[in-house]
Amino acid sequence: MAIADKLVLKRQRHLKWRWLDWLELTLMILCGALCFGFSLSVAADIVTRTIGHPWLWLQEVTSTLFIYAIFVGTAAATRRNDHLYLTAISEAMQGTPRLIVEVVIRLVVLGVAFCLIWYGYQNYLRGFGSFRLPSGTPIASLYAIIPLSGILVGLFTIEQLVNGLRNGFDHPEPPDEEAAPAVDGTQVRAQP
Repeated sequence: MAIADKLVLKRQRHLKWRWLDWLELTLMILCGALCFGFSLSVAADIVTRTIGHPWLWLQEVTSTLFIYAIFVGTAAATRRNDHLYLTAISEAMQGTPRLIVEVVIRLVVLGVAFCLIWYGYQNYLRGFGSFRLPSGTPIASLYAIIPLSGILVGLFTIEQLVNGLRNGFDHPEPPDEEAAPAVDGTQVRAQP
């Protein structure tokens, strides 16, 4: 099984456009790299402080990786329908009530995406007036990911909204390929 098959979720395919699968794959790989880099920089920061020769720039790297991982992860989780949704409420419903709840939830998420874009961009522009120490990098470098994340969250929410209205939100999920096979009563009695 290829790495793309493992990282791009097959769940809720009826809500996804195949042409955006590459973006989900890229976001998942980026999330992994950011989390790995964050862990590595924290470990290096601890080691350099312990030996008495701290690298102060590691704190900048750590905070940047952490913030980018949060917002890239938010976008990836939105595409995978793992984040920002009240799925327990909507999955307990069927028919028109479910349709209404699914649409309202996604409209709220679109509002959040708009806020990420609007206010994130404003913070990004203001960030050129403040600088990080010791590097002197504008703080805008931290804020750049916020509006980008908002654009991706909005795109993925629109994708789910359009496909949900077109195909319906309620579709039975295919059985998990990696799950253990079901055991029936005759197989249980036959086991020693």
